[in-house]
Amino acid sequence: MLTLARPSPLRRLAGGVLDLVLPPRCLACGETVQEPGTLCVACWRGITFLGAPCCACCGYPFEFDLGPAMLCGACLAHPRQFGRARAAMRYDDHSRQLILALKHGDRLHLAPALAQWMRRAGAELLAEADLLIPVPLHWTRLFARRYNQAAVLAHGLSAPGSPIVDAECLIRRRRTPSQGKLSASGRRRNVAGAFVLNGEHRVKGKRVVLIDDVLTTGATVEECARVLTRAGAKQVDVLTLARTVRGEG
Repeated sequence: MLTLARPSPLRRLAGGVLDLVLPPRCLACGETVQEPGTLCVACWRGITFLGAPCCACCGYPFEFDLGPAMLCGACLAHPRQFGRARAAMRYDDHSRQLILALKHGDRLHLAPALAQWMRRAGAELLAEADLLIPVPLHWTRLFARRYNQAAVLAHGLSAPGSPIVDAECLIRRRRTPSQGKLSASGRRRNVAGAFVLNGEHRVKGKRVVLIDDVLTTGATVEECARVLTRAGAKQVDVLTLARTVRGEG
């Protein structure tokens, strides 16, 4: 049985002194909490974490368990380019502040905790994967933002024995307009042909997990999956921090 080494008395003392000087704060609201990298009780209750039962393909949450192979209406109507998609939490008013803080607020210290939530939600996908590939930004957006939040999350998921991260595998060759106000079909047209592969040898025969922050209609990750599959990827799955549920923006 594997046991973890307990921190030395000196390290525990140093940690206690640091907590007195700089007490750990809630990731969302900044209230004092007991452990670093956690949420306070109120913020924790506001987050809707996702899991089973859900659509076997896109991970859309079901109210009742309909069986392990059941698909949602959207996946039945529009077969996906990826195999499976999973998300850690529902994208709503409570989770949005965390995601926007990471994406636009330079709060990169959130990434380890957010990646840990993703790791639990996508454990099955990660266990089978050879590569983690973040959805890329166009170079102009990357220059303005200075980092790609999907790549930050992908590296947060990386650990010894985990799939390697290849952040340069996909290239966004066209700067697409914001998807925010587009319909599902409009989103698909918007990203069509927007991605190219930086060398087919990188994915040929590999099991890939695409990493992104939010799954909405799935148009972006489907276009990425199409490119990877055509290049010979054995399997393409998707893992995101959050996903929209019908009725949420």
